[in-house]
Amino acid sequence: MSPLTRLYLAFSQVSGPIWWLFHRRRLKKGKEDPKRLPEKYGFSALERPGGQVLWFHALSVGESLALLPLVDRALANDEAATVVLTTSTITSVAALEKAGLPDRAVHVLLPIDTVQAVRRFLDHWRPTVAVFAELDFWPRLMFETHRRHIPMILVNSRMSAASFASRDKLHGMMRDILGLFDRLLIQDPESFERFKLLGADPERMSVAGVLKAAARPLSADQSEIVELKASIGDRPIWLAAATCDVEEPAMIAAHRRIIENWPNALLIIAPRFLESADAVEAAARSIFQNVARRSRKELPDAQTNVYIADTIGEMGLWYRLAPVSFVGHSLGPSGKPLGGKNPYEAAALSSVILHGPAVDDFSETYQSLQETSAAILVHNEAQLSQSVARLFDAEERAPLVEAAREVIKARRGVLETTWSAILQAL
Repeated sequence: MSPLTRLYLAFSQVSGPIWWLFHRRRLKKGKEDPKRLPEKYGFSALERPGGQVLWFHALSVGESLALLPLVDRALANDEAATVVLTTSTITSVAALEKAGLPDRAVHVLLPIDTVQAVRRFLDHWRPTVAVFAELDFWPRLMFETHRRHIPMILVNSRMSAASFASRDKLHGMMRDILGLFDRLLIQDPESFERFKLLGADPERMSVAGVLKAAARPLSADQSEIVELKASIGDRPIWLAAATCDVEEPAMIAAHRRIIENWPNALLIIAPRFLESADAVEAAARSIFQNVARRSRKELPDAQTNVYIADTIGEMGLWYRLAPVSFVGHSLGPSGKPLGGKNPYEAAALSSVILHGPAVDDFSETYQSLQETSAAILVHNEAQLSQSVARLFDAEERAPLVEAAREVIKARRGVLETTWSAILQAL
């Protein structure tokens, strides 16, 4: 065990008061739910049921939604089993409530990385297997899980060049943590090599693909769809999804170009960070007269130019309404490390995918979409506006929708591969 790992584990025995002060500040700012906060200290209001408990962990919204097909498979495999799905962020609470967990599956916030909280969590749930998604590693949690001889599986994990560079600075600790896993299912060959350089055992690793390709289509309330369609009317609609502050002005500028030829077009913009909604509204109002916001319970009507969808857990609604979607975090200034966002969510709901060039976090995914003409790459607002306007034509959209559907179909094998690894551990 590396000296850094030893130091961290020692710190985790006395760090409780620091966590308490941290959460106290967040409570005052409204960034924590006081009813759910005890879960972060290992306390549960739910009793452990009988039978096996399978524990799945994901950092936040997107990662947890990608695990839901595995949750379904686990519950179908054993009618007496229970799944505990943990996440680390409060935003995932609302998103998972919207998505809806099946019976015998519960959502719990991950315990803080102290000896007391972790042991309290593990003592209560006594999981049969622990499945961790992507790269959310907490050393005390990992070591305590391994110490109890609970099989540990890493799934859907990718190591970008930037992630590798930052984690390589903690090489000894990473080697110690990766050595705890019984199986590591990696997204792509490049990540496989980076994990190996960090000390993972290649005999325990395999390239399985991207689990998000097999995720459930995002859910949406049918009554909300009916209400919005009635309010919007028969208008061309496009969506800017999961955008960040450096690209949101380009979305507004592109829409200004679009309405020159499509004056009744509607832009729905769903910012990745809700706190940026005020700035998005200000930018939109500097150009357009009619701007509405979801968080104020306003509906887009026949005159609305821009609708700001600043709520959590409703992306399935927007993808269903908009047949054309720009998937954000991908069109920033040159050199800006944005990384991209998951395009499969749009594809699964037959919304044509447009994206910028900054998609390093999903490079293999976007490459496959490009190779099959299932997505369109744009480099600036002019290209974006031209592509959106062209794709208002259903005949132009049809081949891209079908190509994206075929990509998803070809990649659904990742679900079987991942479930087989979990089943072997069980």
